[in-house]
Amino acid sequence: MAEEGIQELNDRFGTGDRPLDHNVLVELQSIMKLHSLTPQDLFFKWESYCIKMDMDEMKLSVESLGALKQDLLDALERNSRSHHVQIKSEKRPGATPRTTTKNSGDVFGMLEGMVPSTPGAGRLSKSAVKKRNPLETPSISRVKSNIPSSSPDYKSPLRLEKQLESMNAIPPLPFNERQAAGDVIEVLNEHLKPFEPPIAPFGESRIKLTAASDQKKLNYKTLAMKTSEASEILDDRIDEFMLLVRDHYKIDEEEFGSAASQSTTDIVAVGRIASDSADVKLAPTSLVLETSRRTGNGRRIPLNVKKLEGRYQFFPGQIVALRGINSSGQEFVVGEVLDMPLLHSAASAPEAVEAHRERLRGGPDAMDSDDEPMPLNIMVASGPYSADDNLDFEPLHALCSQAADTYADVLLLCGPFIDADHPLIATGDFDLPDEALAEPDKATMSTVFKYMISPALNRLAAANPHVTILLIPSVRDVIDKHVSWPQEPFSKKDLGLSKAVKIVGNPMTLSINEMVVGVSSQDVLWNLLHEELAGTKPVTDNLMSRLARYLIEQRHYYPVFPPMDRSKLPKTGTAEGLATGPALDTSYLKLGEMVNVRPDVVVTPSALPPFARVVESVLVINPGYLSKRRGAGTYARMTLYPLKLTEEEKSTGAMVGHKIFERARVEITKI
Repeated sequence: MAEEGIQELNDRFGTGDRPLDHNVLVELQSIMKLHSLTPQDLFFKWESYCIKMDMDEMKLSVESLGALKQDLLDALERNSRSHHVQIKSEKRPGATPRTTTKNSGDVFGMLEGMVPSTPGAGRLSKSAVKKRNPLETPSISRVKSNIPSSSPDYKSPLRLEKQLESMNAIPPLPFNERQAAGDVIEVLNEHLKPFEPPIAPFGESRIKLTAASDQKKLNYKTLAMKTSEASEILDDRIDEFMLLVRDHYKIDEEEFGSAASQSTTDIVAVGRIASDSADVKLAPTSLVLETSRRTGNGRRIPLNVKKLEGRYQFFPGQIVALRGINSSGQEFVVGEVLDMPLLHSAASAPEAVEAHRERLRGGPDAMDSDDEPMPLNIMVASGPYSADDNLDFEPLHALCSQAADTYADVLLLCGPFIDADHPLIATGDFDLPDEALAEPDKATMSTVFKYMISPALNRLAAANPHVTILLIPSVRDVIDKHVSWPQEPFSKKDLGLSKAVKIVGNPMTLSINEMVVGVSSQDVLWNLLHEELAGTKPVTDNLMSRLARYLIEQRHYYPVFPPMDRSKLPKTGTAEGLATGPALDTSYLKLGEMVNVRPDVVVTPSALPPFARVVESVLVINPGYLSKRRGAGTYARMTLYPLKLTEEEKSTGAMVGHKIFERARVEITKI
């Protein structure tokens, strides 16, 4: 393989600056040669394999690549078999068609969790997959049985167990039998010391929480979108970016023009990337630029990107500034893609930094004033919080125990908490705890939250009185009446939560001391990965960094438009198998923008393998899901060391950058 091919493999599969092991590199080259794959195609197949097998990390070894090679060969054989059967059936037009049922026992569909009618669990009861009225009160018919079906000790019928075994499928592993619990699979800023918990909790809270987003604006009326309002929002976004480009590059107004208009001179055109057909994935041949009504009457024009020589990276909905020419009137020939100006980095006055530094001491009597304050201990996790076969929320209880034992300052939890895509929630056939049965006919999903989730959070608050627990909702949360994104906080009423718990909007920008944190529970990374069009020489080589850069460059927590079709999202364990989807309200997409400054930290949970990256001075964290469909997942722990100012910075009084990416150690850890 050419040297550049080896370099691309190292860029995509390597960890940090460490090159791949020689044996691993040889195995990768072997797979590429066997299946005629490019390094990018191979990376996508490896990533899909990791997700399918519920692997927590993208750790390469000769053994794991051997398993991938075998999986690709098996898939090739299946495709060949099915093609052969199809040809054979075409030769027998008079053959009697075989009847098939929904539960046809598709081996590989069950293994991948792709068959909608198959629960992604080995211990689901038969009643759990019955079709029920979604407005029905959760069933309590099995409350007095010896072993409730939501318990990990409950066993499904022997026939299903044998079927799973014969298929070599992976049944859900009981949480208390999970492997490698507590293992750290990735570390950012490994040179910084890991957090060491104090002997006792601090005397007072060590953080000051400030909201940067206006949560009141999120309280809009859903399901009332008007086409005219939505189109104005989309148009305004193009026009706003054109002004940003003009001011940043000092371009005269005369140089701007419509890409759709024929001309004999180069112009700068600002517009939205789109595909020429809603059913066609973005490709060089289907690439078009959508103009605003003010600059180009909303027309679309095909883009010719041959002059870029593969140095481009696009996705649907991306606002771009292109320098080029449309001499034929049929297409816009792109000569250069201008980098979008970024928001300014967050900064604070020296007095504010010193006040936050003093707060880290945890009270006037906590330690000597000459000692260095202890770093902040911040834990980040995302739902789902229970595997497909139960509603015991064991991963959440384990996480709260970890937060209590280490005296966490902040526990940031992203939804979904009660997941609409969970098979037991979708059917409504599950058990309530005995203490929730005082008035069974009045039980709601708030009751489920109060008795199944709130106890874990309340115990944490009791053990660590000065912890701050932040909950960010998801469009998949059944307890939230706000069904679209951007999303207002769900009501705390009737949930029985401690005062330490604060519920914020989705997305949300807030300050924890001086650190500006942006968080959204929407899985935008998965959408970007499967919708993007990257050339052979993209501007940002590393895949995860490139996906994260899109958010920072576009100044938005969900810049994809239109959103990905639900059928392309990861399959769920419900009867239909379709995920809820982004549920965007286009009229209010402006509420999804980053506020005023570039956040120091962006938390964006995703079904993709978890990671922590520094992109454009922003620390981007994907903590992964705390619980996967078949087992335990991951969370992130941030150890944030205090900012120490120089005497010069103190004396000048100028604003000081936070540099979170330099003083934060982030560990991606198995629960």
